[in-house]
Amino acid sequence: MGLTIAQKIIKEHLRSGDMTVGSEISLKIDQTLTQDATGTMAYLEFETMGIDRVKTEKSVAYIDHNTLQSGFENADDHRYIQSVAKKHGIYFSRPGNGICHQVHLERFGKPGKTLIGSDSHTPTGGGIGMLSFGAGGLDVAVAMGGGAYFITMPKMYKVNLTGKLNPYVTAKDVSLEILRILSVKGGVGAIIEWGGEGVKNLSVPERATITNMGTELGATTSIFPSDEITREFLKKQGREEDYIPLSSDEDAVYDKIIDINMSELEPLIACPHSPDNIVTVSSLKGTKVDQVCIGSCTNSSLFDMLKVAAMLKGKTIKESVSLSVSPGSKQVLTMLADCGALSDIIASGARVLECACGPCIGMGFSPNSAGVSLRTFNRNFEGRSGTADGKVYLVSPETAVAAALTGEITDPRLMGEEIKVTMPESFLINDSAVVEPAPENEAKDLEILRGPNIKKFPDARPQNDSLSAELVLKVGDNITTDHIMPAGAKILPYRSNIPYLSQFCFGVCDKTFPERALKAGESFILGGSNYGQGSSREHAALVPMYLGVRVVIAKSFARIHIANLINAGIMPVTLSNPDDYEKLNQGDSLSLSDIFSGMDKGEMTLKNNTTGEEVLLSCSFTERQKAILKAGGLLAFVAKES
Repeated sequence: MGLTIAQKIIKEHLRSGDMTVGSEISLKIDQTLTQDATGTMAYLEFETMGIDRVKTEKSVAYIDHNTLQSGFENADDHRYIQSVAKKHGIYFSRPGNGICHQVHLERFGKPGKTLIGSDSHTPTGGGIGMLSFGAGGLDVAVAMGGGAYFITMPKMYKVNLTGKLNPYVTAKDVSLEILRILSVKGGVGAIIEWGGEGVKNLSVPERATITNMGTELGATTSIFPSDEITREFLKKQGREEDYIPLSSDEDAVYDKIIDINMSELEPLIACPHSPDNIVTVSSLKGTKVDQVCIGSCTNSSLFDMLKVAAMLKGKTIKESVSLSVSPGSKQVLTMLADCGALSDIIASGARVLECACGPCIGMGFSPNSAGVSLRTFNRNFEGRSGTADGKVYLVSPETAVAAALTGEITDPRLMGEEIKVTMPESFLINDSAVVEPAPENEAKDLEILRGPNIKKFPDARPQNDSLSAELVLKVGDNITTDHIMPAGAKILPYRSNIPYLSQFCFGVCDKTFPERALKAGESFILGGSNYGQGSSREHAALVPMYLGVRVVIAKSFARIHIANLINAGIMPVTLSNPDDYEKLNQGDSLSLSDIFSGMDKGEMTLKNNTTGEEVLLSCSFTERQKAILKAGGLLAFVAKES
């Protein structure tokens, strides 16, 4: 039996376990990346491990999230990360150099290699045939120290692409189509491989848009073949030596096969407040638009920006619309300026923002009250934009420009003849904003620079064999990490200060939660289906851990979040019968006994002391995960083992 692309890379990097679907495996990691919203905590964790030098082939620290410096906090974090990087062998991408996934694709990613990053959209690297995973900062810290990355062996899904995209239909529409087919939880437990004859009609930036959005499916990762199109991209980046061909075997077996004819697609749009709430753009014709944002790690490549500039050239945006454009990297911005395309964008009335994540994470450029904002981003979760009642729609750059010019949601196919852009023969190579680490013999004398907002990692709480505590919060389905630990300009600067950050935990759902959780001392949380979807931010586990949450019960969990909960020493368990969700209410007194034997059996009985009812819970922990939970988290486990 042949192997898929992902299986080939996994086989080559397998450290432990076997490639049986559902079993635990561990992988050697070649590269890591962090960004500044998660990086400070990841490097604090790395320091705690006491390892002098990273063991990976390449690790890069990016500054792209917390670039709004309205106080000392973000600047202090950046200074800390830069000093850690210099000392410990990590490359440092300075503020303004670009969004981590865009820059990594351009300058560092390699087909056939493994990458984990403390950002959920790290699978963007699959656009060049890299096996890339989003992970919590603790997992990244362990990988930097030479440790393996543990995952459950995924299923393999194949998307066969046929045909060719019609004018004004884009890779973003392909991404929205697969979300329409599978939903935000349809990819859970699977790696999605994109193939078929249609792949030959997609450039690397288009492929990267699709693998980036694969995160919203709940997929473990997504990947494209590495072929002549990949080689050409790397050659233009001056990195042809990094190319290797990579494809699946003809007799590879997949758990699910999905066919998409790109010739039959039309422009699509994701409506508030979920990436899978998909309709056609034409069906919303005439909906008034207040704001348009173009950029993010999904759609900020030179390819995207040249199309945007071509559509805006000689035109002026509607006076009722505010338009922002964020190039994905310094390379993209400089090349736009050199060819004159940047002038076309500016002349239209657009605001050009720096090469950073910006509005995607609520870091500025929030919409007006109840405003309609069309964004080329990957998420439209409620409140994520920074405006609680903002209505965010996800679209392609072409649909975004059409709305900016007309003031309403408009099918871009009505905007005239097809826009054609010519990509350059080579990209501008200037890595001056990437700071190399110090030589090992000099690094030992370097000082780590810390600011007053940087607090130590929370103390571990070992798991006991029994627990009696209050159910302090009951929430519904599709609770995202933005619900648990919001982003935004007001909160992100405190990602390295867990005590202060805890004041905002579950603020979208219940502003009284932090105070009640602290008062309870130890507690349970109950969630619905797909609990913890969205970002890889481990703060959505670390902060509840700090507040005393010991067990999270849900109908089902998102992949990265369940790993982060275990790493934080919080036990995730599922309801054996989802209907039992109705038997548990916020404020109930709950008890678990014989937890350790329950972990071994895979089930335990929860007693509701308030009602007298019992509820059966299921769990499936590996021996390693049991040991982590008993120790009180991954850091405590690593310290105990060393």
